[in-house]
Amino acid sequence: MTDATDNARLLPPPTPEGKRCLVVGDGTGYVSRMADNLEETQLGLAAELIDESRRILGGRRWTPGEIHLLAVELTDALAQVHRVAKSRDPRRT
Repeated sequence: MTDATDNARLLPPPTPEGKRCLVVGDGTGYVSRMADNLEETQLGLAAELIDESRRILGGRRWTPGEIHLLAVELTDALAQVHRVAKSRDPRRT
């Protein structure tokens, strides 16, 4: 017999206080589907940011402000992708 927490999934966004959100289920419910959609959106935005980063860095004509903004956006995207990875395999946290 498996424990209900064996099926717990880390949801992509933390609470406003930064706490983890979990959903327990078989992965087919409404909340799980919403989490899947949010994860796909986050991964898609990260892919777009990678392309933008390559364009900015490849041009070798960037301002300090552009590099700073790029670093901020890359850090945010990396944090979101890290949460997606943790939600898909919590044993790796």
